[in-house]
Amino acid sequence: MLTHASLAGKRVLVTAGAGGIGRAIAAGFLANGGKVHVCDVAAVDLEAAKQALPGLGGTLADVAKPEDVNRLFDEAEARLGGLDVLVNNAGIAGPTGPIENLQHADWLRTLDVNLNGMFLCLKRAVPLLKQAGGGSIVNLASTAGTFGYPLRTPYAASKWAVVGLTKSLAMELGPDKIRVNAICPGSVEGERIERVIAAEAKARDVTQAVVRESYLRGVSLKTFVTAEEIADMALFVCSDLGAKVSGQALAVDGNTETLAS
Repeated sequence: MLTHASLAGKRVLVTAGAGGIGRAIAAGFLANGGKVHVCDVAAVDLEAAKQALPGLGGTLADVAKPEDVNRLFDEAEARLGGLDVLVNNAGIAGPTGPIENLQHADWLRTLDVNLNGMFLCLKRAVPLLKQAGGGSIVNLASTAGTFGYPLRTPYAASKWAVVGLTKSLAMELGPDKIRVNAICPGSVEGERIERVIAAEAKARDVTQAVVRESYLRGVSLKTFVTAEEIADMALFVCSDLGAKVSGQALAVDGNTETLAS
């Protein structure tokens, strides 16, 4: 895990921070002396993360709900005393299948969590970052935000939007010394990618092994990535090592060549 002295004392909020990538990022900031508050929609996971990571603060919240986001930021500000870093990590995989078979409600929920949730968090976070004299925003996008992704159109559309949001905000907030970057993970090892593979195998009427092989075939390094490797990139861009990095969509993916099967 990346370590750097400039991360010590950072006041950090990580959405969906009780598991997966979010928990790895939260753990990384804590290990570097940061003060970290997270939210999550799963009470059991949130409590487990707080038990495993001493010093971690947490709020049960769904970032797609304005009232939850307001409560999250009220609690985080009270606990942290301000904000230096926002990690917009919350996101869902969304439905898998041909667009004509998708349900409107599933499309809306994907955009609500993956995009609108970021907007709600940014509205509360930016004034705090300005009060701090600058800071860093990390938005979790995906390689699906830079490539076409058949059968995963809601997810891909939301992640392309995240990249556009990131680049626009980097321009808007640069004069306030606020850096804004997107991290674009490839396929990340864990339960979530297994569910995605299973759903795609069903939609394509092939085995999960066939889908997994097609994912690996589309990556130059022929590998999935880990949550800790994504966390290292987040720590880098929020440290002094990344002081001049802003407006970037940074892939941590072994070089994705295609997401088409």
